[in-house]
Amino acid sequence: MPKKLNVFVLGLTDFQRRSLATVPHAERYAFHALLSYDEAVQEHAGFEDLLRRARQQLERFAGSVDAILCHWDFPSSCLAPVLCEEYGLPGPSLSSVLKCEHKYWARLEQSRVVSPHVPRFVAVDPFDISAVKRLEQDLGYPFWLKPIKGFSSMLGFRIDRRSQLEEALARTRHAIGILGHAFNEALARVDMPAEVAGVGGLHCIAESIVKGVQAAPEGHVHHGQMHVHGVLDMVRDRNRKSFSRLQYPSRLPQGVQSAMSEVSRKVLREVGFDNSCFNAEFMWDRTRDRLWLIEVNTRMSQSHAPLFAKVDGASNHAIALDLALGRKPSFPQRQGRYPMAGKFWLNHYGDAVVERVPSQAELRELEQRLPGDPEVEVSVHAGQRLSELPNQDVYRYVVAELYLGARHPRDLLYRYRQCVAGLDLRFADIQPSSTARNAG
Repeated sequence: MPKKLNVFVLGLTDFQRRSLATVPHAERYAFHALLSYDEAVQEHAGFEDLLRRARQQLERFAGSVDAILCHWDFPSSCLAPVLCEEYGLPGPSLSSVLKCEHKYWARLEQSRVVSPHVPRFVAVDPFDISAVKRLEQDLGYPFWLKPIKGFSSMLGFRIDRRSQLEEALARTRHAIGILGHAFNEALARVDMPAEVAGVGGLHCIAESIVKGVQAAPEGHVHHGQMHVHGVLDMVRDRNRKSFSRLQYPSRLPQGVQSAMSEVSRKVLREVGFDNSCFNAEFMWDRTRDRLWLIEVNTRMSQSHAPLFAKVDGASNHAIALDLALGRKPSFPQRQGRYPMAGKFWLNHYGDAVVERVPSQAELRELEQRLPGDPEVEVSVHAGQRLSELPNQDVYRYVVAELYLGARHPRDLLYRYRQCVAGLDLRFADIQPSSTARNAG
């Protein structure tokens, strides 16, 4: 039997391990966790400290290191390029990743090649006592305020008036260092242009509000050639500030999808991104036929894997694995069991204590009983207070994620409601002591 190739996955979870087991010839690979999920995602340790731990783990490994995969946002997204370079493995350069992940640097790079698709933006120092007046003068309400480097919309605020801005800046000052200090350590590893050098991990970006329907092309770059293997619709929930579900494939006009791909190609070429997966987020203003680029993420989205598997018959993990091993990816189209699939975020609004979650046996019974090959990941446990959950946005708490296949959109929503009823999640709401929610 041929020797297995050793593939290290930053923050590997059981959910990802099950998806990786579906790639073609999975028996040829040994998948290893590089850092635990808590270390790579939850702990928010220093970048150099995490890099040291990852190096030590790889150095202690007795076999060969054949590939390193990244599925998570910062710091994993920046650890992977450094480690790949040190081990001579395929992967993007750290500078190309940072040019996409540093929100202000990214906007400057994007403005050079796709300026009609970039909203108005300004850098913000939340510790500057004149920040409020400067924002009112330079941008004007309404706008979004976000950290230069955030996680899962953490500390992302829609600002409509001065009182909201003052509160958002206060909360940002309190919590921005959770990722900001580590991000500055990563930035110290590259040469930054003068126009960016003074804007670091403890800064924010403010951007004008753009409207429309949102979608995300996912693809990869191999030896300078970009390919998109799917476009997903991103559907917002009732507050219009958070997402309720993803639907694949996108139902947007093909011309709009092609325009998204072309904008992505220009940006990735400008920053020098290569030999890795990406996904980009866009907003299309149907009334004005105006396309806006929201951001480019420098990794495959592991949360998209079940959607591709249900519709195309293969997980996008197969593409990421091919790239990490230096191979040209190939990917099937529409060979799965379902014409469409969806990922749903089960959201709870307002703080609460979890009273009941389904047992693992109940989850497996529900997944086997209901149509659509449902897959459920519950992220809370009984007795937990929602405000203690890490990495949440400021408008909702995500308590579970659900993946489903379906025949058409109405069928998808019907099956979703069946699954939610079967989960029987229960909460005891807590009345807030103030109007502000703890964003940390």
